[in-house]
Amino acid sequence: MKALRDFFELIKFEHTIFALPFAYLGMLLAAGGWPTWPQFIWITLAMAAARTLAMGFNRLADRAIDARNPRTAGRPLVTGAISTRTAWAGVLAAALLLAFSAWMLGPLPFRLLPGALLFLLGYSFTKRFTWLSHFILGFTDGLAPAGAWAAVRGSLFTPADLPAWLLTATVTLWIGGFDLIYACQDIEPDRRDRLYSIPARFGPAFALRLSAVCHVATALLLAALGWAMHLAWPYWLGVLITAALLTWEHALVKPHDLTKINLAFFNINSYISIALFVAVLAALYL
Repeated sequence: MKALRDFFELIKFEHTIFALPFAYLGMLLAAGGWPTWPQFIWITLAMAAARTLAMGFNRLADRAIDARNPRTAGRPLVTGAISTRTAWAGVLAAALLLAFSAWMLGPLPFRLLPGALLFLLGYSFTKRFTWLSHFILGFTDGLAPAGAWAAVRGSLFTPADLPAWLLTATVTLWIGGFDLIYACQDIEPDRRDRLYSIPARFGPAFALRLSAVCHVATALLLAALGWAMHLAWPYWLGVLITAALLTWEHALVKPHDLTKINLAFFNINSYISIALFVAVLAALYL
């Protein structure tokens, strides 16, 4: 049990609850309401397993980099509080649970699994060769609502599946935009290690402006989604709340003052995901 607790601490498992609502958006919109309970359970398990797999593998892939960064040098895998053996066991268990959940959700989710694994594992290496790493991370997270949609609808590549791709684009820009903010903390370590980071290459002011553009586009994509699906007024209230929260997020972080980044990450982003989940649920039932 201690090894399990240590692994959950390594990947900050409690933060999974912040990521679940976007998978649930794809699920709710695909079903036009609440799906079957087996679909809900397996989508939840698949999402939790995917995040666990990605975070665990990321910690392993970045262990040497983390050790040279003062912000991350205290992570359990770096200090030895958690062994690499425990981390690899957790990653393998998560991969098996993800594969089984995809199989239980139907033929299409299982066929899409190799592509999902490519991004879940591969994004950890992208900052070694491309400045698009921020948006590849965002797209990886954006696969969650698309996967949930595919699990419920059994399709993903027809004109009727446009909302799934709007959701994916929304999450890509939302997460990518926030990762631009978050990466401003690591400018000097990234430059030293020659990692591809937009803040490290172009400076924090440019990164924060680009992040703001991404988040304006996020709000516009949410509006396009509501229009495409003819969602009722609670959804639009959720969009307004999201826009207000994104504005607050950018007001908290300045190029010369990054002290409130954790508030933006742990609080505001969770408020956004929960607000949108409640808004969609209310819109579908009203």
